[in-house]
Amino acid sequence: MSMPLLVDTNILIDYLRKKPEAISFLEGLKEPALISAMTVAEVYGGVREGEERRRTEIFLGTFEVVPVTQELAQQGGLFRREYAPTHGTGMADGIIAATAKEKKARLVTLNDRHFPMLSKVLVPYEQKR
Repeated sequence: MSMPLLVDTNILIDYLRKKPEAISFLEGLKEPALISAMTVAEVYGGVREGEERRRTEIFLGTFEVVPVTQELAQQGGLFRREYAPTHGTGMADGIIAATAKEKKARLVTLNDRHFPMLSKVLVPYEQKR
């Protein structure tokens, strides 16, 4: 059985913005793909009402969403405390990292710098500025 993938917010946002690299990567996945409930919150933090929200709901519904439990929140807070000063790890990053560890999933992100606590991080493409 292959290792599940936990997809970070930046890749989902690129997909919703119709960036070809994100579309190609996500639509080509053969592994099961998970997202953190924290990622759902981050995506909705920038969604516009109407068609964009409807498209977002449909798209996010294609992933298994991992809820933020007390244990994940605790570990995420500890990751943030440890890595924020040196790696810029935010609270959401900490919780996403804790989720990847608990689910034994490989994190897929465009910003591996925020995740030094994970040994297996996949950066599927370079983010164009």
